[in-house]
Parts: sequence; C-alpha cells; structure tokens
Amino acid sequence: MNFIIFFSVFFIVFAFQTLIIKKRLINKLDFTYKTKKYLSLILYITFLGVLLYPMARYFPIVPNWLYFLLSLPIGVIFLTFMITLLHEIISFGFSKTKYTKNRREFFKKGLDIGAISLVLATNAKAIDNARNVELELVDVKIKNLAQPYTIIQISDIHIGGLIDKTFIKSLVDKINLLNADIVVITGDLVDTKIEYATPALDELRNLKSKYGTYFIVGNHEYFHKIQRIINYVNSLGIKTLENENVYIGEKNKGFYLCGVYDRFGFKYNFYEPDINKALKNTQNHPTILLAHQPKYLKDLKDTKGIDLVLCGHTHGGQIFPFNFLVKLEQPYVKGLHQHNEHTQVYVNKGTGFWGPPMRLGASSEISILKLS
Repeated sequence: MNFIIFFSVFFIVFAFQTLIIKKRLINKLDFTYKTKKYLSLILYITFLGVLLYPMARYFPIVPNWLYFLLSLPIGVIFLTFMITLLHEIISFGFSKTKYTKNRREFFKKGLDIGAISLVLATNAKAIDNARNVELELVDVKIKNLAQPYTIIQISDIHIGGLIDKTFIKSLVDKINLLNADIVVITGDLVDTKIEYATPALDELRNLKSKYGTYFIVGNHEYFHKIQRIINYVNSLGIKTLENENVYIGEKNKGFYLCGVYDRFGFKYNFYEPDINKALKNTQNHPTILLAHQPKYLKDLKDTKGIDLVLCGHTHGGQIFPFNFLVKLEQPYVKGLHQHNEHTQVYVNKGTGFWGPPMRLGASSEISILKLS
C-alpha cells in the first residue's frame, strides 16, 4: 500500500512538472514548429524514463548503461522545471517593459536560446559533479582531547544501481591514502537487496585505518532487511554500533565513539535509537556520537556529555534548490555547526547519491575530520 501511494504521488508530481515545461516553456519558445515538436518528443521520452525508473531501481537486473539512462530523467525534468519557472518570471518582466515590439522580440529570442542552453549546461554539470567525490577537510576542537585524531567520515553511499563495486573500490583507494585513525560510515550504506549489494560491500573489507571502521544504520537500511545488512557488514570486519560505544585510542588519551540506530526505528517500533545505552559509561571522557539524521538532536533532552555528533542523511540537498526544502525538515543541511555550548555537529553531504546520478550545489564528499 505504501509503495502504491508513493508511486502515485511520484507520478503526479512529475506529470505536473512535465506539463508545465510543455505549456510554459516549449510551446512559448520563439523556435520553428518542427524544432518545438522535437523538443516535445524528447520531453515525453524523458517522462517515460521517470515512470520506468522505480522498476529499475528496486529490481537491479538491468545493465548499467540502461539504468543510467533511466535514472537521469528525474533530475533532468526537475532542473528543466526550475529553469522553466525562471524563464516565466523573466518573460513576464520583459512583457511589462516599454521597449518597442521589435526589441522585445529580440530579447525574447535571446531569452529562449539562453533557457535551452541553461537546461543543457546545468544538467551536464550536475551529472559531472556526481562522478567526482571531493575531500572535505574539517578542523574540530574537542575539549579535553589528549592528542589529535583523524576521522574519515563517509555517508549515504546508497549501494545499488550505479553505486557498484567499481565505485566502492575507487572510494576505498582514496580513503586508504588519508592515514585515518578510524573510518566511520554514518548510514544509508545499502539501498537494495543484500544479495545485489554484496560484491560492492566486499570492497569495504579493504579499508585501512589505525583503529578500524565503524558503521551505523540509516533509514534506508530499514527498507532492505536491516538485520541481514548488519550481519553482513559485521562479517567484513566492520563494527556496527547498535546503541553502544567503543573506546578509541590509548588509555586516557582517546575518546568514546558511540552509535545509535536511526530515528526511523520509532516509526516501526523496532531497532529504535537509545541514547542512554549508547552513552553508557562514557562520562568525563571526550565523546563522539554517530547519528544518521541531524534531526535526531531534537529527540534528545540534553546533549551534555556529547562533544561532537557526526550525521549524514541530507545529501546537502543534492540538487539545488532542494537544500532549502531539506532545511524545513532537518536543523542542519551540511557542514560544521555549534549546536549548543556543549556539542558540535558535522553533517556530511553524502558520498554517493540517491535517485538521479546528479549533484548541483552539493558535491559528494569524503570528510576528513581533524580532531584536536
């Protein structure tokens, strides 16, 4: 039932966007009838790709080249819709000017060519951005930390579809050059059935760091038999923190690393986060908490005793201007923030992507957190 509701809303939203693009952009272009006919045909084919995408995403038996073509239309239509709105606003402004008819027609022709050029340029840039994972260096001061540590954080990889063994191998190779003390994965690692994800997951056993690799589940793990994912990740030599903590470093010179289940567990009444269990026996020591969603901080009555929280989930918005919509749901979208006098929060923008292989205004990242 939930899938039917989701797909219905999904269809309505993209059908509406497609209709607006056709009526308010293509039909109004100062191009030949034949050109507008071809543009309309491309739009309809793109919308067909949107309808086929859910099938390809959750039944990943199609070849990668076809999956790539089917995953693009969501982002293409959304970006084109946003440019259509911009074109509409500027066109309205031109219509209210006192320029002569010939001059308005000249500006209109230029605006139309500019809009189509912008559609092509933004989509091409967004696709290229998703292919490149950037290193994000962050300096974090931790009270009473006896010596410096380097934490490598990756998040929201979403293994499945285009995030495959090749992507993960390249990611592991980059991380292994960074001399990490620990590597942390802050949720949404797997976004498909575990049997499809294992070839990519197996590459993670090659991660190298001084004190190991640690993982917490995100909301997407709940969709794909969470316990099977936890078991498999643990079998790779990666420790899943399930409302628990571990001590990192030498005695009296290190810190406690704590991890909780995602707050999505509250919805299903299982695998629920429990901060009291996670923080057990960590008093009077530097403490870092892994929590998938920044919003989890709102569930806590007090963050005293937690020096730093590492989160993911938001993707930094992934495609502008979604960052503004994410801000309505989450207190932080990306980067380092001073949550209160006791606690700092860092939100990773995501190392992979969800949905279309596109990013605009929010690069994929590997976070290098220098604690001192």
